[in-house]
Amino acid sequence: MLALIPLFPFIGFLINATMGRRLSKGLSGAVACAAIIASFAVAVMSVLQIAGMPADARVLEQVVYTWIASGDLSLDMTFRLDPLGAVMILVITGIGSLIHIYSTAYMHDEIDSEFARYFSYLNLFAAFMLVLVLGANFVVMFVGWEGVGLCSYLLIGFWFKKQSASDAGKKAFVVNRIGDYAFVLGMLFLFTQFGTLDFARLATIASAMPVEEGVFGAISIATLLLFIGATGKSAQIPLYTWLPDAMEGPTPVSALIHAATMVTAGVYMIGRNAVLFSHAPETLFIVAVIGAATALMAGTIGLVQNDIKRVLAYSTVSQLGLMFLAMGVGAFGAGIFHLYTHAFFKALLFLGSGAVIHALHGEQDIRNMGGLKKFLPVTYWTFLIGSLAIAGVPFLSGFFSKDEILYETFHEGHTMLWLVGAITSFLTATYMFRLVFLTFHGERKGSGIGDQGSGHDHGHADPGSLIPDPGHAHGSHLHDAPPAMALALIVLAIGSVLAGYIGVPHALGGHNQLAAWLAPSFQASAAAPGVGGGAELFPQAEAAEEAEVISEEEAALELTLMGVSSAIAIGGILLAAFIWLKRRSIADGMAHRFGGLHRLLLNKYYVDEMYDATVVNPIHVVSRDALWRGFDVRVVDGAVNGTAAIVAAGSNLLRRLQTGSVRAYASSMFVGVVVILGYYLWR
Repeated sequence: MLALIPLFPFIGFLINATMGRRLSKGLSGAVACAAIIASFAVAVMSVLQIAGMPADARVLEQVVYTWIASGDLSLDMTFRLDPLGAVMILVITGIGSLIHIYSTAYMHDEIDSEFARYFSYLNLFAAFMLVLVLGANFVVMFVGWEGVGLCSYLLIGFWFKKQSASDAGKKAFVVNRIGDYAFVLGMLFLFTQFGTLDFARLATIASAMPVEEGVFGAISIATLLLFIGATGKSAQIPLYTWLPDAMEGPTPVSALIHAATMVTAGVYMIGRNAVLFSHAPETLFIVAVIGAATALMAGTIGLVQNDIKRVLAYSTVSQLGLMFLAMGVGAFGAGIFHLYTHAFFKALLFLGSGAVIHALHGEQDIRNMGGLKKFLPVTYWTFLIGSLAIAGVPFLSGFFSKDEILYETFHEGHTMLWLVGAITSFLTATYMFRLVFLTFHGERKGSGIGDQGSGHDHGHADPGSLIPDPGHAHGSHLHDAPPAMALALIVLAIGSVLAGYIGVPHALGGHNQLAAWLAPSFQASAAAPGVGGGAELFPQAEAAEEAEVISEEEAALELTLMGVSSAIAIGGILLAAFIWLKRRSIADGMAHRFGGLHRLLLNKYYVDEMYDATVVNPIHVVSRDALWRGFDVRVVDGAVNGTAAIVAAGSNLLRRLQTGSVRAYASSMFVGVVVILGYYLWR
C-alpha cells in the first residue's frame, strides 16, 4: 500500500505529461485531482492501520526492491511509515488535494497544453515530496529531496516567457544546490562513520553513543552538514533568498511550496533524525540561533513589503524560523506541531491572496487595493481567519502550536531566544493585519483596478505581456472566488480553527495527543533493521501516551507565558488597526522620519545586492575573463583551432602532390624507384 501513495500522483504526471496536449482542460484537471485524492485516500487508510497498532509497534514498511548493493553499502528502495511520516503524508496529500482543486479554477484561462503542463508538474511535485517523507533511508529521501528541487524550478518558472519568472526558477535551483552539496557530504560522512544510511539503524547506533556535550565530534559534524542542506530547502539564513522570489510562480504553486511541501522538508529531516541531533547539542544550538535570527529578520522585512504575496513569503520564512527554533531547543514535537498547523493557515492565506489577485486581474500591490471586504466576502472572512490563526490569537490553531514553541524555549532556559520568538510573534500579528486592513478595509483605491493586469501574476493570459486578462473580462466588476476556489478556502479555514485542538496543553486541562502520537518517532528503535529484535520497539511510547502530570509551578509558568503570547498577538493586531485603520499618516510619517531604516527593510537588508557583489558578480568576472577569455578561448579553443590549423597546413602540402598530371606521377614514381634502389645498393 505504501508505494501507491507516491505512485498515484506519479501516474497523473505521466498522463498529463504525455497526453496532455490531446486532453481537454476538464479531463487534465480531473486526472490530476483524482491522482492526488487517490493518494490521500490510501494515506488515510495507512494511517488508520498504524493507529490501530499498539503504541510500541506503529511502523509499516514496504521493501519495493533492492536498489544499491556495492561492497559494504546495501540499500533497498524502502518506504517506511511511522507516526511522524503519518502526519506528513496527510498534510501533503490533504492540503495538496485542496490546492489541486483550487488550481482547476485559478489556472482555467491557460491554453489546454499549458494547463496540462501545470498539472503534470504539480502531480510530480507531490510524488517526489511523498518519496521524501516515506523514504526509510537517506538515499531514498535524497531522491525526493532533489525531485522537489527540480519541480520547484519548473513550477516557479512556469511562465518562462517572463524574465523575472525564469530568473526566479534558476535562483531557486542554484541556491538549493548549494545546500544540497552539504547534505550529500553529511550523508557520505554518516556512512563512513556508521556504515549505514538507514534512519532506524542510525538512530539505534547513535543512541548507544555518548552525547557530544562541549565537543564537536562525528555526529555534530554530520548533523551540521545536514542542517546546512536544510537551510537551503527550508529557506533559513543564509540560503533563504530564493523563497521570496518564488512568488513569480502561479499563486497555487506558492501555496504548495510554502505550506505543505518543500519548505518543510528541512524541519521534517531534523525530526526524522531527532536521535542524531539530540546527541549533537552544539549543532542544536546553531539550529536554534539560526532559526530565531531568520524568524526575526524575515518578520522585520515583512513589516514594510507592499506585494501581497511577498508579505506572505517573508511570513513563511519567519514561521519556518520558529519551527527551527523549536527543533534547536529539542522540542521536536512542538516544531512538527507548528509545521502541521502552519500548513492550514498558510495555504489558506496564499490561496486567499490568489483569490484577491484573481478578482483584481493581476494586481498585487496592497497600496492599490482597499475596500474589498464587501466585494469578496468569502475571501475576506477566510483570509481573516487565516490571519488570526497565524497571529496566534487564542483558541485558533496557530495559538496552540506557537505557544508550545515559546513555552518549550523558555522552559529549556533559552530566555533570549524566547524573547526573539516573542518579538517575532508581535511582528507577525502586526504585518498580517497591516495586510488585512490595507487589502480589505478602507476605501477602494481607484476605479481602474481590475481592468488591466499589472504583469505580476496574470498567468491567465500571456505572462510576457501586459494586456488585460481575457479570462477575467468582467469589466470593472469585482467577483469573489468561484466555487472550486471557495471550497478550498472554506475547508482550510475550518482547519485553521480546529487543527490545533489535537495539541491542547495540559495547563488548559487538555492532553497533547499529537505529542504522544509523535513521541515514538523521536526515539531509537530497539528492533531496527539489521540491529536485532525482540525488544520493545519504542519502550517509552506507552508512557508518552498517558496524560502527563505536571507540577503546579510548570502549569503556572505555561499559563503565564500563554497569557503573554496572547497579549502579544492582540497587541500587534490593535497596533495595526490603530495605524492602518485610524491613522495611516503615522505609517507615512515614520517611514519619512526613519527613512534609512525603512529603505533598509524595504530592500530586504540589501542581502541580494550583497550576494551579487560578493558572489555572483565575481563569478561572472572570473568566468568571463579568466575561464572564458583565458582558459576557454586560449587553451580549449586554441587547442581545437590549432589542431585544425595543423591539419589544414598538412593537407595544403599534400594537395600540391595531387596535380592530375600523368607525367608528374610517372616522374615521382621514377624518383621513388631510384631512391629505393639507391638505399638497398648503399646497404
